[in-house]
Amino acid sequence: MVGLCAGFQALWLCSCSSDKVPVAPKPTDTPTFSPTFTRTSTPTKTFTFTRTGTLTPSATPTRTPTGTLTPSATPSLPRPSHVLIVIDENHGYDQILGSGAASAPYINSLASGGAVLTHYDAIVSGSLPNYLAIFSGSTQGLTSSDCPADLGTTSNLGAELLAKGFTFIGYSEGLPSAGSTVCTGGAVDAKGNPIYARKHNPWVDWQVGGNIPAADNQPFTAFPDPSGTDFSSLPAVSFVIPDLWDQMHDGPVSIGDQWLQANLGHYITWCQDASHNSLFILTFDEDEGSEGEHIPTIFYGAMVCPGQYGETVNHYNLCRTLTDMYGLSAMNNAVTATSITDVFACYTPVPTPIP
Repeated sequence: MVGLCAGFQALWLCSCSSDKVPVAPKPTDTPTFSPTFTRTSTPTKTFTFTRTGTLTPSATPTRTPTGTLTPSATPSLPRPSHVLIVIDENHGYDQILGSGAASAPYINSLASGGAVLTHYDAIVSGSLPNYLAIFSGSTQGLTSSDCPADLGTTSNLGAELLAKGFTFIGYSEGLPSAGSTVCTGGAVDAKGNPIYARKHNPWVDWQVGGNIPAADNQPFTAFPDPSGTDFSSLPAVSFVIPDLWDQMHDGPVSIGDQWLQANLGHYITWCQDASHNSLFILTFDEDEGSEGEHIPTIFYGAMVCPGQYGETVNHYNLCRTLTDMYGLSAMNNAVTATSITDVFACYTPVPTPIP
């Protein structure tokens, strides 16, 4: 199982996995509750986990654990009602979560209260192939971001979700209109580039003559009110792609960090309520060669066990995790990848109330 190394000695040095370092948990809504989790398999280890405080949308989250989180013997994947994935651009792990942390205080607050994959890598150098790897488990044989890249009816996450009766929408900031297939568009940013780039929007490559409806390719203006408190209208799986300036491709890290908090901070806070059964994932396409394609990736929400997880994973593992969450067929190179399960090992689903 991913994230567990041999030898129980490691369990006494890590919280949930071999490389996991306990971090401060985020506050959740009052009243205070103190569930107790007990691992019944040998060896037996009992711990408590206490959450206190009051949620304020977009506030910097913290968590304070008591005791030790121990992964279950066979952690399984939840099936979120909503999972939202944000893909930022061209920065390595150290640039965001290490020496560059001061430029990204909000992202680092999520790292402190979420699950950080400390050895997560991009597949190749270049934007489009990495986006395709997340969305289809394959770079589709592409080595560049040339536009257009129409891929017909080959397997992809969006089409698999729709075929199984789930919902999917990709939201791209700066997309000129719903269903647009333009290669670039929108206003021009401070570096003189159009703010929208199709190479960062993988689902459109299955739209023309393919299996993704134009209605599922939406501008970010169609996203539910970012300042709201109810995100239950979101699809089962959604991606949000900020524009080139706001996703750190052209703009500084501080701008991307501020954009994330201002535009998705309320959803991220909403994920802290276990009754919403929702998940937030932040990753990057690549590091542009700065750190050997070592990129920051964070899972965040009430279903996540906070800490650092040191297994070696990449975009194919993320693709496999998403397909397994919804009982879909694994595709392409993700077939041989393993799901990222250990970040959910301490989570117990909240029973659905009987009407």
